[in-house]
Amino acid sequence: MTAPVLVTGAAGFIGHATVHRLLARGERVIGIDIVNDYYDPALKEARLATFAGIEGFTFHRMDIADAEAVAALVRAHCITRVVHLAAQAGVRYSLENPFAYERSNLAGHLSVMEACRHAEGFEHLVYASSSSVYGDRPTGGAGFREDDPTVSPVSLYAATKRACELMSHSYAHLYGLPQTGLRFFTVYGPWGRPDMAYFSFTQKILRGEPIEVYGEGKMARDFTYIDDIVDGIIGALDHPPAAKDHRVLNIGDSHPVGLLDMIETLERAIGRTAEKIMRPMQPGDVTATFADVSRLRALTGYKPKVMLAEGLQHFADWYRGYYG
Repeated sequence: MTAPVLVTGAAGFIGHATVHRLLARGERVIGIDIVNDYYDPALKEARLATFAGIEGFTFHRMDIADAEAVAALVRAHCITRVVHLAAQAGVRYSLENPFAYERSNLAGHLSVMEACRHAEGFEHLVYASSSSVYGDRPTGGAGFREDDPTVSPVSLYAATKRACELMSHSYAHLYGLPQTGLRFFTVYGPWGRPDMAYFSFTQKILRGEPIEVYGEGKMARDFTYIDDIVDGIIGALDHPPAAKDHRVLNIGDSHPVGLLDMIETLERAIGRTAEKIMRPMQPGDVTATFADVSRLRALTGYKPKVMLAEGLQHFADWYRGYYG
């Protein structure tokens, strides 16, 4: 019998969707998550509840920075494939709680790599990086490429994600640990994170409250629907590096959308108009993101399918169903 896939951050937005996709194709999955209170733990518990009664899933409430516990779990279940999505997310939160990022993103990543490198017959570690590693720079009408400079992070969150990439590179060089880092570009959709702009905007618009639009609406993001992100994660997992090597791949939609355009699209999905308060850029934010996904496409056939209007409509429908 094939060993289960270990998914860290299984109660998180991307982890929850990834686990469901793996289970749907007949994989056994072990999920771990600390279920912290960075945002509403009830939403994380509700995500976990969607696995009830599904055969092949087991869950462990665990801190990924607990190296001994993670290693013991990997040994006990003969894990050979890991999708490492657990991390402390959020740019603005890192300004106030920097040590949360040191523990979860740095110590946690090291913990997972150590467990994997000692696992017998280990095949592939896929882990979450971020588009934030590119820093704040103009797109110039072209997508960010994986070999573009990544030496000027503008937030601690971005710095920790780039550090994880460098740590993974060193482990591949030292121990032949096969790894793929995925640089996610602004993931959105049902079961999403309440700290993301589209989610908080929806909450406020439906309450009749004004929304604060940072960067005076001039920012743009490469919004990527959750199902398309999972396509890329599973595709990458199924195509480990030919040699025991480390690589990074962009995973996005490749269609940047201006913030004001996103808000207009969200207003149509909700059926209400937002009262907007324009604010300057916040520390740590970047002006625009734009993914060049040619490498992931060449490797896996990756092709995003869900455009923003459809994706935000799916989110709005889920939001009303979940919150009432």
